[in-house]
Amino acid sequence: MERPEFSWDLARASWPALLEGLKITVELTFIVIAISLVLGIFVALGRLSKNRLLSTVVGFYVDFMRATPLLLQLIYIYFVLPTVGIRLDPFVAAVLGLSLNYSAYLSEVYRSGIQAIPRGQLDAAAALGMRPSLTMRRIVLPQAIRIVIPTLGNYFVALFKDTSLASFLTLQELLFSGQIIISRTYDYFTIYTMVLFMYFLVGYPSLILVRYLEKMTKNGYGRRRRAVSLPADQAILNEPAG
Repeated sequence: MERPEFSWDLARASWPALLEGLKITVELTFIVIAISLVLGIFVALGRLSKNRLLSTVVGFYVDFMRATPLLLQLIYIYFVLPTVGIRLDPFVAAVLGLSLNYSAYLSEVYRSGIQAIPRGQLDAAAALGMRPSLTMRRIVLPQAIRIVIPTLGNYFVALFKDTSLASFLTLQELLFSGQIIISRTYDYFTIYTMVLFMYFLVGYPSLILVRYLEKMTKNGYGRRRRAVSLPADQAILNEPAG
């Protein structure tokens, strides 16, 4: 069996097409994460609603999305919906499928962040006469979002990789662009190596950013805890002996 060799000539010739595919991948990632970040909040609030019907319906949506494969969801939207007269462009179908899926997952992240807020803060807001909607907007959500920022960052990186599934919808993102070139050249080693490198070129800096955000978040909480505990410590030190 011949040892595969990296073809620099093919790499230079394929670079523009792969770069165009990478642009579509990045564009798809940012559009989907923007939609999911916003929609996920509303899904989380629906899940926490005291309205049992709304909570049940939203809960079923979240469970359905989490219990079925993302790839199958994308295939269903692009290949099955046309049988009932709903035809979508590959890019639109990818945005819709990925947004529905990631909104469900991010809603659970938001929900955990909201539930992590101490109940005493809600009681204090109610004692001050704040409406529940105002309490959620001014007190709960800002803190909850701060708590879940590192997790949201990890989902952003995961989404960047999951956009490769859109290749099954014939969307010419990075992976599918590589597959098109391979169908003409049969050079799997060179093209897939380039595709792998380009994913890493974008994904790795994103991971570094997520780690930085996680570190900054932890440092912020540490400073807040010290600021809150300092008066109590001073009170103990200043308390008369005996």
